[in-house]
Amino acid sequence: MRIALPLKGKASQIFKGPVFDAEKQSAIIPIRHMKFDFEAEKIDPKFYLNAELASAYFASLSIFLTYGEDLVIDTARYHRDFLRDPVLKQRVTSLIGQEALHSKLHEELNDTFKQVDLPVGIFRYLAEIVFDYGFNRLPQPMKLSLMAGIEHFTAVLSEYMMNHEEIFFDSQDEKQRAIWMWHMLEESEHKDIAYDVFQSLSNNYALRITGFFPALITILLLISVASVFVPFYRKPSNLVSLSYWKDVPRSFSLLFGLKRGVYGSSWKHIFDYLRPSFHPNDYDTSAFLDYYKERLLHPETGVLTPYFTKEFTPILKS
Repeated sequence: MRIALPLKGKASQIFKGPVFDAEKQSAIIPIRHMKFDFEAEKIDPKFYLNAELASAYFASLSIFLTYGEDLVIDTARYHRDFLRDPVLKQRVTSLIGQEALHSKLHEELNDTFKQVDLPVGIFRYLAEIVFDYGFNRLPQPMKLSLMAGIEHFTAVLSEYMMNHEEIFFDSQDEKQRAIWMWHMLEESEHKDIAYDVFQSLSNNYALRITGFFPALITILLLISVASVFVPFYRKPSNLVSLSYWKDVPRSFSLLFGLKRGVYGSSWKHIFDYLRPSFHPNDYDTSAFLDYYKERLLHPETGVLTPYFTKEFTPILKS
């Protein structure tokens, strides 16, 4: 059975394209620890709006994200010592901490996916080829650019998800809901850090754009193509299932449709990165952050409260 919650104060109803206010962007970002303890028997393979192929995309994304997050961590750690601004250094430490926990807990989710017949091992092997024999061997300036590009795409995804809160409540899988909402909150929270590090240490437009395209190809093409095989791996009868093939256009629309698709409706935001004067905070998500911190972290009613264990803020060193 599936549920559709009539959410009070739903984000998609209260946010109408806020105007950027730099003072509302948080300079100090905490590192939050969660404990989800995923259970295979409670995993919903159609978590994303009961669409099997669209859900497979996000399961595949969860696997690839851990490799992208590890690249961000290593690259941010390498470049942190070259920064002169103590506040930016502190924010980089927060970025590293948040991404490390994202990687760890998505790996736990991925291990659970493996128990419900998702091709996790195959996708990990594919991701290792892309990252270990490709991205991780790039020179540091290019990795810095790629880090900023990856963080741009997670920021776009986060803003879409935060503006469509109802997506998370279509399924009763509370733990998948929690990890994705937590992840989206924190990706939006630190969306400008990698970009600011790149601008501080490089500020080379041509190099910044060069890092955009590998991120684009990986997230929009490679993961999409890989996810096509997931429904057949899990359930070979889908190859001849009329109900499955009837739902494929809907899944495609949920991801790439121009009106409400995750990436189709966000294409202007995605390619705005190519604008020379672009900055992540041109897209103000401060109102979203205020709303979701209350929605997710309220001590009594927060979606994340049952899974929250602790948080800390890195020390500001002068």
